[in-house]
Amino acid sequence: MPTPPAHLLAIRASKSVLVLFAALFCLLVGYNNIVDYGSNYLFVQHVMSMDTTFPSNHLKERAIASPFVHQVVYGLIIAGELAAGVLNLVGALNLLRHIRSEQCTFAGAKVLPVAGLTIGISIWFFGFMTVAAEWFLMWQSQQWNAVEPAFRFVMCLAVVLIYLVQPEAEG
Repeated sequence: MPTPPAHLLAIRASKSVLVLFAALFCLLVGYNNIVDYGSNYLFVQHVMSMDTTFPSNHLKERAIASPFVHQVVYGLIIAGELAAGVLNLVGALNLLRHIRSEQCTFAGAKVLPVAGLTIGISIWFFGFMTVAAEWFLMWQSQQWNAVEPAFRFVMCLAVVLIYLVQPEAEG
């Protein structure tokens, strides 16, 4: 098989590196949540307890005050972050390994990072922006509001995902 042209190699390298950055981001967030467990556990606890939402909030019956449930939810968040990181890391390495391969082979190497990026987007879009911000009304909290960081994370991962799934022009 002939070596792909330089512009195609540059695009493939770019996609591989951006997936690697997404992997490192997800792994670092997961690692930080394990090593400094208590800091972000407090975040989960306050958001789910809804104890810092507006005092006149008529939706506080949604609050969950169970420490056990808080621990389970936080564990699922960490597991998701690490899963996203590992899938993206292995995916980035596969992309780099197939950087000079035929188009169908390189495209096949996108499967793991597509899964990893989707998991990452799911954590911060569904978990933080939908469940935490809207169900538990995190946006009402002055102290425990992560809507903006979650949005940044979602957008970064979504841009990488959109770029990754675009086919590379052979010519």
